[in-house]
Amino acid sequence: MDSLDHKILRRLQKEGRLSHQELGEAVGLSASPCARRVRKLEAAGYITGYTAEIDEAKLGFGFNVFISVRLDRQIDERIVAFEQEIGRCPEVVDCWLMTGDFDYLLRVSVRDLEDFEHFLTRRLTKLPGVASLESSIPIRRVKGIAARIA
Repeated sequence: MDSLDHKILRRLQKEGRLSHQELGEAVGLSASPCARRVRKLEAAGYITGYTAEIDEAKLGFGFNVFISVRLDRQIDERIVAFEQEIGRCPEVVDCWLMTGDFDYLLRVSVRDLEDFEHFLTRRLTKLPGVASLESSIPIRRVKGIAARIA
């Protein structure tokens, strides 16, 4: 990884649909060497895929909640079962296994407070092994990037 690779990654992170020609111009390369570098970055696993950023609010899911989850026991069977069930919940858009007082941190995207209550009371609290929950409603996102580059 050199500074040119970092420039390529930063530019692709901002605009993933750039052609190799456009990307090369942005970082000071012609299209062919730029394409070779991108392929190398992909092959080495620095670029893991390409996606579109979706506006959840425009799709009707503008209410986000962060939920800290504590399991009753931190044993393999409980962890595997919880993670499998969370994987089946479309409301959960991020799930992190954590250190500290709670075992998991979830970001849940729903339509509104009523939708959240429905998810919380009829789904999340019913999962086997869930001992306690703590919810936080974000006011606004201050910073958000897909990945840190250098």
